[in-house]
Amino acid sequence: MNNKEEDKIRAWLKQAMPPLEHDLQRDLWPQMLRRLEQSAAAVPWFDWALAVLLLIGLLLSPHSIPVLLYHL
Repeated sequence: MNNKEEDKIRAWLKQAMPPLEHDLQRDLWPQMLRRLEQSAAAVPWFDWALAVLLLIGLLLSPHSIPVLLYHL
């Protein structure tokens, strides 16, 4: 490529992608603090049901514990 082609490509790139603003429009820290203060997401009931079924299964057949550990 010669210099004219490089200058054209450079001009097209500058036109297609304007310079980014490096300064934030607002302070994000208060919003982050609000999100941290919100309560954590509750665990759905079916997750608890699956955990109970797993514990019952492990109590009824303890020989399946190594199989479960292998798959983890």
